[in-house]
Amino acid sequence: MPGLEGPLDYSKEPPRHPCLQINAKEPFNAEPPRSLLVSSYVTPVDLFYKRNHGPIPIVDDLERYCFSISGLIKNPKKLFMKDIWMLPKYNVAATLQCAGNRRTAMSKTRKVKGVGWDVSALGNAVWGGAKLADVLELVGIPNLTSTTQSGGKHVEFVSIDKCKEENGGPYKASIPLSQATNPDADVLLAYEMNGETLNRDHGYPLRVVVPGIIGARSVKWIDSINIIAEECQGFFMQKDYKMFPPTVDWDNINWASRRPQMDFPVQSVICSLEDVNTIKPGKVKISGYAVSGGGRGIERVDVSIDGGKTWMEASRYQKTGIPYIADGINSDKWAWVLFEVTVDVTQSTEIVAKAVDIASNVQPEKVEDIWNLRGILNTSWHRVQVRVGHSNM
Repeated sequence: MPGLEGPLDYSKEPPRHPCLQINAKEPFNAEPPRSLLVSSYVTPVDLFYKRNHGPIPIVDDLERYCFSISGLIKNPKKLFMKDIWMLPKYNVAATLQCAGNRRTAMSKTRKVKGVGWDVSALGNAVWGGAKLADVLELVGIPNLTSTTQSGGKHVEFVSIDKCKEENGGPYKASIPLSQATNPDADVLLAYEMNGETLNRDHGYPLRVVVPGIIGARSVKWIDSINIIAEECQGFFMQKDYKMFPPTVDWDNINWASRRPQMDFPVQSVICSLEDVNTIKPGKVKISGYAVSGGGRGIERVDVSIDGGKTWMEASRYQKTGIPYIADGINSDKWAWVLFEVTVDVTQSTEIVAKAVDIASNVQPEKVEDIWNLRGILNTSWHRVQVRVGHSNM
C-alpha cells in the first residue's frame, strides 16, 4: 500500500534496548531478562518482546498510508489513518504471548523446531485504537455478525512484511468474524502502545491486537483486511502454530488434522529467580506472572518450596491500590496477573509455581506430557533450582 514499504533486507532495522536477549538476529527476535519483565504491571515498550518474521517495514508517508477492506462484502473500502482516528478510541490492557514462550525448556525434553525462547516471550501493554467492530461497520458489517450476506465467516489480516515461510509474501492470519464484530471481544486496530504512537517493531502505523489468544494472530503493519469464507490459508495458520500430541513428529505429521491454535492455556512463571540459583538461607521473595487465554482471570497461584509436595498460595495483583478479583469489574480481563509470596528457604530445593484460572484449568505437571514438535504452549509447572550456600562459622 502507498506510504508503507516492506524491505527486502535488514539494512534499516530500528534500534533496540541493549538488555534484550537476542534469540535470532535476522529476523529479529528477542526478549527481556525475566527479572525486569515483572518490574512493572505495564511492560515498557523497550522491554516488550520482539517477534518478527522478516525485515521491519518502513513508513515513508503516513498521510498516504491506507489499507483495504474487501472480500465477501458489498461495500469494499480503502481507509486512511484519518478514518481510523475519527472512530471512538479505546484503551485495552492486554497481554500478548508468543505461542513459543518457554520453548527452550521444552526442547530439553526432546528436540523441537522454532526460535528458542526463555520465559519472557510475552508482555502486558495498554493498546490504544479503534475497535475492529467499529471499523467493520464502515463497510456495512453490523456488530455481532457471524456470516455476511455473501458468506464471509472469517476476517483475514494481511501484513506488508515479507516472510521466507510465505516465499517472500506477507505474514497473514485470521479470526472468526463473530469475534471480530463483537465489541466485548475488544479486538483493536491499534495505533498506540502505552500512550505513545506504536514504534516500528510493534506495528507502526497500524496493527491488530486480538486479546486472549496467541500473539501470532495479532498481525502488525496492516496492508489489507479480507472477509473470507474459510479461515486464512497462510503458512502460519495452516503449517505452524498447531498443537500436536507427543506421538507426532516430522515423519508422521498431518497438518490438516489439527485446527490453528487460538486461545492460550493457563500459564505461570517465577521471574525473581533464574533456572539455577545460589542463595543464603533465610527469607526469599518469589514473584512472577500468571495469565490465561480467552479473558479467563487467575483464581489462584500456588507455590511450593519442596518440589511440589506441599503448597502455599501467593498474593495476586494487577494495578496498584486496586485489589485483584479474577472476574472483578475493576480487573483487566485480558491482562496478566503478577504474584508474590515470601518463603523461608533453609536447604537446597526445587521451587515450583502453578496457576489456576477461573474455569479451574490448571497447568500440567510435566513438560513431557505436552511435548510437541513445534515446541508451543509449554505451560507445565515452572520449576527453579535453589542451592543454599552456608557461611563459614
